[in-house]
Parts: sequence; C-alpha cells; structure tokens
Amino acid sequence: MSLDGTTGVYARSYPALDRAVEVGFASGHVISVSFPADVPADAAEDHELLDRIDAYLAGEEESFADVELGLTLPTDRREVLEATRNLPYGESASLSRITRLAGRDDNDPEDLEFVREALNENPAPLVIPDHRVEGGPYATPGSVRRTFRDVEGLR
Repeated sequence: MSLDGTTGVYARSYPALDRAVEVGFASGHVISVSFPADVPADAAEDHELLDRIDAYLAGEEESFADVELGLTLPTDRREVLEATRNLPYGESASLSRITRLAGRDDNDPEDLEFVREALNENPAPLVIPDHRVEGGPYATPGSVRRTFRDVEGLR
C-alpha cells in the first residue's frame, strides 16, 4: 500500500471496538497505531487505511501486510515484530513459536522475556498483529484484542 507523502495523525471511531483507532504516519509510513477512547481533536478521519480497518472489522480478510512501516527499532526487536507480522490472517502462534521464528531459543528464559518485551512495546498493533500471538503480553488492549481475534475466528 503506497501512502506516498502521508504525514500526520488519522483516527476514526469504531463501534465494534467501542473506541477509536489512531494511526500516525511519517513520509507515507505507519509509525504508530493506538486505541484511544475518542478520536483526538487534531486527527483527520478520512484515510484509506481507516477504510480498510472498517472492512476488516466487518469481516473482510485483511492482513495489512502491504502497509509500509517506518519503525526505528533495534534489529533484534524488529526481528520479533517481523516474525509476528508474518503470521497469516486467521492463524495464531505461541510465544515459543514467535521466539523461534525470530531466530531465538524458546528454551532460554532470557530470549522468551526479550520476545515478551518486544511484543509489549509493539508500536503498531493490528499492522503488526500481536493479537495473533498466544501467551502475550500484547500492545493491543484486551477488549480490542478479543474483537480482532473474533473477527479472524481465533478462539
């Protein structure tokens, strides 16, 4: 998804979530996703990505894999988030599996903790679908996570 030049904050309220989704952009790249109670006064509500979130919440299969990210993270944290981002729509994975996919040892408590921290600090939930990981923690708030999992048929 090319968002050439898109910069700023966009947000829309979603009744299915009982809150808003706020997306921050810099030079056409998503840099943050959050879930405030209300749409911030300075946020624009008209954006293609917000339309796609509408469709996703209505049950349309959507992975957001083509959305370009502009994250400034250390490489090892990026590997965890990329492993998470590669989880297909409607599929979940254990924390151990994400740890292995990120090139770490799932039998090493330090590696597991590192993965937990990376997921907890995920700057772009939904685009990086931490709701698909079993045994979090998650950057996606609990009620939002449950809705996303319901949409994708994950129990």
